[in-house]
Amino acid sequence: MSTKTIHSVITPGKSYQYVDNGEPMRGGMKDVYFSPDRSYVVAFYRDAQDHNSRERLRKIVTDYYTSFFNREGGAYYKDLYCWPTDMVEADKQVGLIVPCYNQHFFFKKGYASNDLIKGKEKEGKWFSSPKFRHKQFPLRLDETELGNWLSYFQICINIARGVKRLHAAGLAHSDLSYKNVLVDPVSKSAAIIDIDGLVVPGLFPPDVIGTPDFIAPEVLATKHLDLKDPNRKLPNRLTDLHALAVMIYMYLLYRHPLKGGKVHDLDTEKDDLLAMGEKALFIEHPTDTGNRPKLQHINPKELPWADVEKLPYSITGPYLKELFHQAFVTGLHQPAQRPPAEMWEQALLKTTDLMQPCSNDACEQKWYVFDNTVSPKCPFCGTPHKGTLPVLDLYYEFKPTVWKPENHRLMVYHNQYLFQWHVNRNTIRNEKLTAEQKVPVGYFTFYQGKWVLVNQRLPSLKDLTEDQEVPVGTMVELTDGKKLLLSREEGGRIVIITITNKS
Repeated sequence: MSTKTIHSVITPGKSYQYVDNGEPMRGGMKDVYFSPDRSYVVAFYRDAQDHNSRERLRKIVTDYYTSFFNREGGAYYKDLYCWPTDMVEADKQVGLIVPCYNQHFFFKKGYASNDLIKGKEKEGKWFSSPKFRHKQFPLRLDETELGNWLSYFQICINIARGVKRLHAAGLAHSDLSYKNVLVDPVSKSAAIIDIDGLVVPGLFPPDVIGTPDFIAPEVLATKHLDLKDPNRKLPNRLTDLHALAVMIYMYLLYRHPLKGGKVHDLDTEKDDLLAMGEKALFIEHPTDTGNRPKLQHINPKELPWADVEKLPYSITGPYLKELFHQAFVTGLHQPAQRPPAEMWEQALLKTTDLMQPCSNDACEQKWYVFDNTVSPKCPFCGTPHKGTLPVLDLYYEFKPTVWKPENHRLMVYHNQYLFQWHVNRNTIRNEKLTAEQKVPVGYFTFYQGKWVLVNQRLPSLKDLTEDQEVPVGTMVELTDGKKLLLSREEGGRIVIITITNKS
């Protein structure tokens, strides 16, 4: 074992050290060595890199690095991407300096029954498959690693933001998959890795066509054509959007949206190519049921998740149901129709405002999306909601004295918070929120048999129904039909309260 020094190609005189024990970690294209303090790795490409590839890597560690991280919101993205920071070379072998992953992206325990994957990276595949959470599966992940259903919404929000930012810069990842995204349900965080394959249209073409399960249908359907054929479809921003939709579907429903019961060819390889490519069909297509999973052929360890009748995609709520339809029905074979990453981000955020904690302590998912019925219940364990349930519909001032519904509502539960982004539509809930904007402005609680909103920081909260101000430090009861003005400032909202589940 020896410690070696290598020099930056970008900054003259800058050097790095790495430990060579003769057995590097081997990725798809690179050999990886740790620095002595394990704060970064040096990843050498096994194959020689041509001029175009070197130029792509140089831009990734200089121009793109600067534009992503040395500006507003940069700190957020530093945690979200595992972005190379420098380019090195030794004996004509090109390498990258890449920061090590945060410690929470390594398994603390791993499997419930043994330590086989303890310390291994938390690739998304562990968390998108039902068998790793099934009680009867010997290699079930330990409960301390799994998080709850709400954790996966927050993970998906982070991934959608990462894709949104890449696309805003004119870049495509080209190989989005659960192999290239690390997730941690405990801290509710994600990290997008393998940034070095970024595609720049017209400048840097893709190196790969993607990872199976996440390759867009048009890429698979045309992969037999020559690379120079104008009909050949290669990874780009729109294929990223297919992969993003697949990933979100799998993290929330633990099944693949295109892997159903339809057989296209008795040759398994041809069948797979057709099922994911030219003949791809959403397993929950509303009118064509030909690809519904056949329960008699399904491994019991994939149930109940593989049963689309028991757990249909509509359990993810109205906003995501619409986007899944857009991604897997309208846009499956029409790439331009696929929802952009920002639409996924906003739909996921609005859905978290519809979530309720399940009152069954033994419920594995712990949370569910309110289904807009008069008698809501958890779709996972069947437990009915206990007690009354206040629903707050948000309204904005379309023009003076004319208020319109925002198509956004907030479900109340005990100790639920109210935030600035609920109060004022000019505060956008995204990665640019300041620390001040993340501080709750009020909270809801069940107090002496009544639901109330406690005003913590709202200077102009008013009960319009009773025509009474609600000063900071006081509370207002939530009753059916009540109107509350949350803010008098420009962009301030009114909420109208509905009390459901009264029986």
